[in-house]
Amino acid sequence: MGSAAARILWAADAASAQAQTLADLAVDAIVEEARLSPKPGLVDSRGSGAHADLTLALMLRSAQALGPSFADMAMAGQRAARVGYALRERLGALGREAEAAMLAATGGVNTHRGAIWCLGLLVGAAAQLAAAGEQASASTVSHAAGAIARLADRHRPAVTGNKGELACLAYGVGGARAQARAGFPHVMRRALPVLQHSRARGDSESAARLNALLALMSGLDDTCVLARTGRSGLAYMQAGAQAVLAAGGAGTVAGRRLLRELDTGMLARRASPGGAADLLAATIFLDRLSRLPDTATGQI
Repeated sequence: MGSAAARILWAADAASAQAQTLADLAVDAIVEEARLSPKPGLVDSRGSGAHADLTLALMLRSAQALGPSFADMAMAGQRAARVGYALRERLGALGREAEAAMLAATGGVNTHRGAIWCLGLLVGAAAQLAAAGEQASASTVSHAAGAIARLADRHRPAVTGNKGELACLAYGVGGARAQARAGFPHVMRRALPVLQHSRARGDSESAARLNALLALMSGLDDTCVLARTGRSGLAYMQAGAQAVLAAGGAGTVAGRRLLRELDTGMLARRASPGGAADLLAATIFLDRLSRLPDTATGQI
């Protein structure tokens, strides 16, 4: 085999390995978010939270079913010469395929629609940056993902009827779409700094991630909570999450007590911060990505 052909094969193998690495990071982020406990109102290792139709086993099965779709999204990013409409529409099509795979795996239950949107954009952006020889840091990936999200997708349904979309219309909030278009500001300015600060002061990884979730809950107009409980439930969640952080977070005795109270209140209201959970998965993905070897060579 000639050297040129060998280089082509090596490049193809390297690209495939990179795509699989990014897909694995995305699936792992969803799995780690699902397993994290105790999360107020959410499915975790203790049980189903405020949900009647979700279990941890179902969430984990859904996460594994999304692996091939995330790998396809990474390959779409690799093949894109730049961030543009072609990449946006390809990621959109793959996202709809991922949603179909999710529903097939869960028997029609929505487990990760928001996570598919968030992580699909981040995976595609990370792959595009790495293929272009640029540094794929948390900052550059979130910025590129935002640029992709701001582009129009001609093939996206004008109306989906999803609960999150209806909540956006009813309450005048931006939801997951607005977060993505802005480059995930709650992840970059709230969750990641809190995660890193919590680690630096000696909190366990679980406590640090719970604090990152609480940082998201304290300021996010979570459409999952709005759809279930309205503005009163949202205000309760935001104030309760801020109180836990003000008491020292999930790694302190006072913080854990307030976290239990928040969980009890969320369950009583049947409030589940699914939007914050999706952004926590995005936070875990970007945190893990930023700690991998240099991605500028394309060897993530």
